[in-house]
Amino acid sequence: MITTESNNANGRYVNADLHCHSIVSDGTLSPEELAIRAHQNGVQLWSLTDHDVLGGQARARLAAENLGMSYLAGVEISISWMNQTVHIVGLGVDDRNTILEEGLRATRDGRELRARQMAAQLEQVGIHNSYEGALHFAGNPDLIARTHFARFLVEKKICKTMDEVFRKYLVAGKPGYVSHRWASLDEAVQWIRGAGGEAVIAHPGRYKLNALQMDELYARFKDSGGNGIEVVTGSHSPDQYTTYAKVAERYGFMASRGSDFHDPHESDIDLGKLPHLPDHLTPIWSVFH
Repeated sequence: MITTESNNANGRYVNADLHCHSIVSDGTLSPEELAIRAHQNGVQLWSLTDHDVLGGQARARLAAENLGMSYLAGVEISISWMNQTVHIVGLGVDDRNTILEEGLRATRDGRELRARQMAAQLEQVGIHNSYEGALHFAGNPDLIARTHFARFLVEKKICKTMDEVFRKYLVAGKPGYVSHRWASLDEAVQWIRGAGGEAVIAHPGRYKLNALQMDELYARFKDSGGNGIEVVTGSHSPDQYTTYAKVAERYGFMASRGSDFHDPHESDIDLGKLPHLPDHLTPIWSVFH
């Protein structure tokens, strides 16, 4: 049961943070450390949404319960859409659902091969041993990601910041970028819905898609059974809060809120420190009462 403040029937002013990452995927804190940080920052409703893996859910749930925080099991699924990677967050899923687990396992397949191909390309521009360096940060080759390469390049002082690494090396057209075929939109939404959860488009303001392409994404997502969109997120500017609030209204989406926190030094927004959702939107967590 998710509790809300008594003066707000929809729970709009609950301090909900429904998007963050632990060391199980590409964050740097353990599920327990994230729970403590969220609780210290006043979070009342929390979800750990690691990339394409459910391995931290039991630990996160137990830590949240011990701290008196309400918890929703979550995951962030990578999908391929119009030759780009888009992320779909699943909230309130059954983290023991076998179909969801099998789908995520299939999605993770190929990460190690992709990482070795990225390292080979970086080698050609004079950056050596990047696979081993990235693996040091990832731990598990099945979960190795661009973020781990970025941390290695910052550690080696090749770039000053993670953003600089991505701009110079890890986006399409740059030396370290290798595309990967992820799950489809329909598959991701079906896995989430089949596991009893709600599907949410993560940080829509990040995608390099034009207005018509985004409209097609929203419409297809809605037709597939998706119900939510992140409006207030650490990946959006304040102006984008308004932009995506309008998208939520236009398509009848419920709104989600999440910091997308990865690390105390890398992340722009800390857990629980985002503004509340706009008053006229329905929070995604209202369906879990």
